[in-house]
Amino acid sequence: MAGHSQAQDDEIGGINVTPFVDIALVLLIIFMVTAKYIVSQQIPVDLPQAATSQSAAEVRLASIAIDREQRLFLDGQPATEVELRAELQRRWEADHEIRAVIAADRNVIHGRVTEVIDLVRQAGVTHFAIQTEPPSEPAR
Repeated sequence: MAGHSQAQDDEIGGINVTPFVDIALVLLIIFMVTAKYIVSQQIPVDLPQAATSQSAAEVRLASIAIDREQRLFLDGQPATEVELRAELQRRWEADHEIRAVIAADRNVIHGRVTEVIDLVRQAGVTHFAIQTEPPSEPAR
């Protein structure tokens, strides 16, 4: 009987996980490539560059954009300051883990971005980020 259980152990110890790892890595690469398109903006803004920029791939995400003319957009739809605050507050009440990503055109004045951050905080959303682009690599 002891010999029988050892044969089962040998079979279990011989499982090849390489195909599983290959599939997992392929899925990870696909996710990384498509994540940028999932949260891509509808509103064209010229983002500033920052060395510490990150991709925002959150499921519970509010995408706020400020275009060159300093108009506000929430998830690609035009919004006033009152509408933005009310919608963010509604989302925060439904889910306290909501995150906001603020993308402002590089030509928008600092005061306008600060006003939008204040609106986000007034709505209860405490987790937010400023969207930037990584710096372009110099040619070598």
